[in-house]
Amino acid sequence: MKTDTMHVETAAYGADEITILEGLEAVRTRPGMYIGSTGPTGLHHLVWEVVDNAVDEAMAGHCTRIDVTLRADGACEVVDNGRGIPVENHPKFADRSAAEVVLTVLHAGAKFGGKGYKVSGGLHGVGVSVVNALSRRVEVEIDRGGQRHYMVFVNGGELQQRLTPIQAAPHETPQGEVTQETNSTNATKTHRTGTTVRFWPDPTIFDEVEFRFQTLLERFQMMAFLNKGLQIRLRDQRTNATKTDWISYQYEGGIIDFVSHINESKESLFETVGYFTGAEEINGNPHEVEIAFQWNTGFNSDGIHSFANGIATIEGGMHEQGFRTAVTRTVNSYARAKGLLKDKDDNLTGEDIREGLTAIISARIGDPQFEGQTKSKLGNVSMRSLVDRVTNERMAEWLDQHPSEAKSTIVKATNAARARVAAADARKAIRSKSLLDGAGMPDKLKDCSSKNPAERELFIVEGDSAGGSAVRARDPKTQAILPIRGKILNVERARIDKMLKNTEVKSLITAIGAGFAEEFDLGAVRYHKIILLADADVDGSHIRTLLLTFFFRQMRPLVEAGYVYIAQPPLYSTKVSNKQTVYLKDEAAKDEFLLARPNYTKDFQRLKGLGEMDWDELRNTTMNRASRSLLQVSVEQAAIADDVMSILMGDDVEARKNFIVTNAREVRNLDF
Repeated sequence: MKTDTMHVETAAYGADEITILEGLEAVRTRPGMYIGSTGPTGLHHLVWEVVDNAVDEAMAGHCTRIDVTLRADGACEVVDNGRGIPVENHPKFADRSAAEVVLTVLHAGAKFGGKGYKVSGGLHGVGVSVVNALSRRVEVEIDRGGQRHYMVFVNGGELQQRLTPIQAAPHETPQGEVTQETNSTNATKTHRTGTTVRFWPDPTIFDEVEFRFQTLLERFQMMAFLNKGLQIRLRDQRTNATKTDWISYQYEGGIIDFVSHINESKESLFETVGYFTGAEEINGNPHEVEIAFQWNTGFNSDGIHSFANGIATIEGGMHEQGFRTAVTRTVNSYARAKGLLKDKDDNLTGEDIREGLTAIISARIGDPQFEGQTKSKLGNVSMRSLVDRVTNERMAEWLDQHPSEAKSTIVKATNAARARVAAADARKAIRSKSLLDGAGMPDKLKDCSSKNPAERELFIVEGDSAGGSAVRARDPKTQAILPIRGKILNVERARIDKMLKNTEVKSLITAIGAGFAEEFDLGAVRYHKIILLADADVDGSHIRTLLLTFFFRQMRPLVEAGYVYIAQPPLYSTKVSNKQTVYLKDEAAKDEFLLARPNYTKDFQRLKGLGEMDWDELRNTTMNRASRSLLQVSVEQAAIADDVMSILMGDDVEARKNFIVTNAREVRNLDF
């Protein structure tokens, strides 16, 4: 009997069909298993693996400086002044040096038996061997026992030159100049110790092999904070480098300096940075933790940053969980003991207490249990117990010893609790309105008639005057107009209850119709184009930045979906003839116009605002689909706006100045 079932001929399936990937071949076949991706994140992960090994030497007390160079030939070079990788033959591989084994055998390292390192970040022992597997060339120099040794690998781990004593030319190292003393083997004796790893990422593996200087800089600064006294230097020798000198990070205060650095763009609630440590050996496994903390006047409750063995645990883990639990318990106990919370009062929630808290948790453990090779979450339950216990004891002591700071913290948390209740009431009031059928819409909203969100556009217009012109200029079927008065509330510096009481913010939430914050529902958005229409001057730029901050903070999926746009009204106009007027976006457009017409003598009119344009001009230059210019806002641009509001609206004048200097291009680009 014939059936309709499809039958596919397949090759025989037997033992000879089972493929075994050996050594570094497995890494090259499935790089994502080891470094996460073959994009920029994976590329930079190679650097982290090499530098982490040097940091492990620092944590063991044998390294004081790490130098990283982005070379003109595309290599990344990492030099440390640690002990140097062992160069003698490995007992299990009699014909191979220990250094060669480390570079070519997965899970080979000094971090498994507990003798080479008490604690380390390079847990899995695949770090530098993975770098070798994914590079077209790797050079290693080892200074150890008064001798410099050199070896080379090519094509993903193929040994080109075995470890060999060499004559070392003097060059700058973390311990100064090499002292040369040629012996009978014509090799150079050196009094320094350490390891140099030079690697060229394989362009057949990675999407691109261009290292991002700023990414490295930020990571190395964090590493320097976490390793008190360790100096980490970075320089860029590539042809497109804007600065080739060393940039150096070294912090004698360690994570105390880290907290101060994070809070420098904020107004601290008090000057003191709290700090305590704890250590214990659990089942023969060393556990250590150090914690620094300080509250600021801001309203962010996500200021806890945790690390394990120098690795950022961005997903948290047991150490962070122990700290959060203990802080909530300890602060509530203190508040009740001192009468700052009455018997009738509810306990403060963890979110109330963490509002404005910046904390660094740096845990070190002999046998860490990370989730995955990228080590984003710590799983040791024993570390949670230690952090909980130490925080409970030492935080209580700190609060008792700092009564003024403690009172300020409790008052802030109490105000946060009141704001939380008020925000819940405001949310309830907003939810009670039927947003999808247009009921309860803002009075100033001039809605469009279409019911299809995909073709509906909402123009958020600066000022009532411009709003009137925009209403006349619009297509009433698909374009809605919402005028806002002046600059909206800066949500970067306002609690959610205050935000929800602001008329302009409430109008935005109601008009868009999809809620806000964690309750935002992209599927309920009433318009698939939210267009910011503000003047082409400084005030207009400020309003756009405030609006982008609002969307980034409270409606981020809206930005991620590509629903937010910037309209580009002209700043200048000029009559090139009696019948033709040319509109120019900004000063740059005006300069370009004049450059093309060196003999042009007619006047330019500077349009002070949208209100100066009649509705026909506004339609033709800014709102008409055929002639308008819209810029779709990316998440990265919205994030820059958020950073600008956080820093430029802060109280730290020096931080504002430094931010403007280092981010001049990004700040200018907010004018779009």
